[in-house]
Amino acid sequence: MSEQPTLLPDDFRAWLAERGQDAYALVWVAEGSQPAGFATAEAPRVGESGIARAGADLTRIALQEVAHGRAETLRRWLQLDDGVRHLALLTAESGVLREHTPGELAAELMRDPAGDEARLSEQLAGWFYRRNAEARQGLELGWIAAAAAWACHMRALAGCPPPSVLTPSLQRAGEFDDPTVDLVVTTALKVVELIDRLELAYRTRAELIDRLELAYRTRAELIEDWHAVEPLAADVPALAPVADWLLDQIALRDAHAQQLRAVLEPDLTDYARDRRAGGTLLGTAPVLDEARAAHLAQARESVRAYTAAAHSGRQSEARQLLDAFPVPARALSISGPAAAWRESSATAQDAVEDLAAQRAATTAEDSADPDLLHAVTSYLAAREAQLHLVHDALGRLAFPAPVPRDLPEALAPVAAARTHSRVIEAFGTLERAAQTLEGQIHYQLQQPVTAHRRATTGAESDLLNRALGALERVRAAGAPFDEEDIRARLQEITRPAARAAAGPTAPTGHDAAHAQALAAGTAPYGVRPGS
Repeated sequence: MSEQPTLLPDDFRAWLAERGQDAYALVWVAEGSQPAGFATAEAPRVGESGIARAGADLTRIALQEVAHGRAETLRRWLQLDDGVRHLALLTAESGVLREHTPGELAAELMRDPAGDEARLSEQLAGWFYRRNAEARQGLELGWIAAAAAWACHMRALAGCPPPSVLTPSLQRAGEFDDPTVDLVVTTALKVVELIDRLELAYRTRAELIDRLELAYRTRAELIEDWHAVEPLAADVPALAPVADWLLDQIALRDAHAQQLRAVLEPDLTDYARDRRAGGTLLGTAPVLDEARAAHLAQARESVRAYTAAAHSGRQSEARQLLDAFPVPARALSISGPAAAWRESSATAQDAVEDLAAQRAATTAEDSADPDLLHAVTSYLAAREAQLHLVHDALGRLAFPAPVPRDLPEALAPVAAARTHSRVIEAFGTLERAAQTLEGQIHYQLQQPVTAHRRATTGAESDLLNRALGALERVRAAGAPFDEEDIRARLQEITRPAARAAAGPTAPTGHDAAHAQALAAGTAPYGVRPGS
C-alpha cells in the first residue's frame, strides 16, 4: 500500500471496479463549490463528501490507497483520518461510484458473527481518543469536538460512543469521571438530533424561484441550528459544509443579504441555461470559466460573511459590507446602450427573460414563509438594476455613441469619461470587467458547443471580443500612477513639518537672499514682512 496520495487514474470508476468487489478507495477530497446556484438543492449529507453524487468534480480527489475488505478499510481510515481533511471511502460497481461512511463499515463488522468485536472497539477507542487529544480547543472542549466527530462519522453504528469505546478512551486520557461521560454523551446526542433534522425535517420541495429547492424552515430555526453547528465546525470538518449550507439558507431569507448577492454575483445566464437544457454533447458537461467561478466564490463568501455578522450581534460589520456595495437604483427606462446590447447579445436576452420568469413565478407564489418571499422580491429588484448597469456599460463599450454635433468641445472628454465610470459602476473595477469578459469568451469557445447555443456562439463571441477590445483601449487611456512622483510629492509635503519639529536651523544662502528681498520690498506678491 502507498502511504502517500497518488495521481488519479484517467477513468477512476472503471479502474476502481477492476480492483475487485471488496476494493475500497480511500481518497482525500478537497473543498469544492456549486457554481450553478447560490445554495445547494439539499442539505449536505453529514459524514459524506458528496464526491460520489452525479456530476461531482472528481478532480477534487487525491487517491491515498486502495484497501480490500471492510475490516482493513476501516482500520486504515481510523489510522489516516486527521480531523482536518475529508477522507472518503469509495467503491465502484459497474462503473458507478458509491460513498460509504466509517460508521456503516463499523456497523456491518459489529453484526458479523465472525468479526473481532474487541479488536474493533479498541481501534475505535484509539481514534476517539485522538480526536480529543488533537482538537485545537483542548481540555474538556476537546471531548466536545470528539463527540461531534463521532456523531458525524459513526452514527450509523451508534449515536454516541458505546461504553466499550468511551471508557478506554477516557481512561487513557485520565479523565474517566461522570461529568466527562455526561458531556460526551449529551454532545453526541445533540449533534445527532441536529443531523436528523437536516436529513429528515429539511425535506425540500421544488421551487421555481431561481430553480432552487428550498426547505420548509423559518429563519429563526435556521439561525438556531447555525449557532449550534458553527462553534463545532472548526474542529470537525465534516460539519463545515453544514454550517455554510445553513448560512446560505439564512441568507436566502434575508432581504439585505439577497441585495448584496444581486450586486456581487456575476451573470451566469449562459452557464445556467446550458445546464437546464441538459447542455451535454458526447457526455461532456459545460464547465464554468475560471474568472466567473472566482467572482461567484467571492460573492458567496461576502454574503456569508454579512449573514454571519448580522446574526451574531456584529451589526457594524454587517453594515460596513452593505455600505461597501450599495444597491443600484432601478432604471425607469432602458438606456440606449443597454437596449443595443440586449438586441445583439443572446445571453443578455436570456438574462432578461429569466428575470421576468422569476418575477412572474414570485408573483404567483403562495409562500408560507414571508421572509423568503420578501428576500426573493428584494433580490429580483436589485438584480434587475444590476443587469441594467452591466448591459448599459457593455453597450457603451461595443456601440460607442458619436459625439453630439452641438456639444461644446470642452464637454467631449466629459462625455467619453462616462463610459469609463459606467463600467466601473457595473463591475467595480476595469480589471474585474476585463476578467468577466475574458471568462465569458472562454466559456463560449469551449468545445463541444451545446446544441441550443450553436447558432449564437459565433456572434456572441465576436460581440464580447468587441467589448473587450474597447475596454482595453479605455484601460490604456488612463494614466497610470507614477509611484516615484507621488513619493517625491509626499516628501515635499512632509518636509516643512519635519523642519519645524527639528527646531531652528542655521540660515542658508536662500534664506539670506529672501531676508534682503523683504527689507527692500521686492518679495514675491503675497509675501509681506513678518509673514
